[in-house]
Amino acid sequence: MPLSGTLLAVSAYAELTQSLDLGASRAPQSLSRKMSLASGTGVGKADRVFSDRRTLAASATEDLDLAGVLLDAFGAAITFARVKGIIVAAAAGNTNNVVLGAATTNAWATLLNATGTVTLRPGAFLAVGTGQADTGYAVTAGTGDLLKVANSGAGTPVTYDIHIIGASA
Repeated sequence: MPLSGTLLAVSAYAELTQSLDLGASRAPQSLSRKMSLASGTGVGKADRVFSDRRTLAASATEDLDLAGVLLDAFGAAITFARVKGIIVAAAAGNTNNVVLGAATTNAWATLLNATGTVTLRPGAFLAVGTGQADTGYAVTAGTGDLLKVANSGAGTPVTYDIHIIGASA
């Protein structure tokens, strides 16, 4: 099944201003990146996508299996061999943080290493794209395919959105 319209984009803009005796000084600053992927499995291509809104109970964790357990929008199991882009967004209404990290066993560690974590406070998001000339972050079925997502505390659940774009080979 072909994948079309695959784009990951992020941009930031800020402007510093300062009043001067005879006017004002401005320093606009911006950074933006985008990644467009064609349909397929090679460099600059993707053929799999997983997108979901998920909720974790208080103090709960889950391991997202990137190789064969997640389901696409049509209910078919997805096996990523490479992840080309990932976006995770914590709901603004959360009380606790959403923590991404390596699972205890079979950790998908090519993005965060074996011990790395990223903490997303309520309303925060993380967007990572590999670039169009990159093959992507490798996923190894059975030994390196679990992405751990955790609720940082007790008392309340957390909700997060996740979108993963990748290739099956």
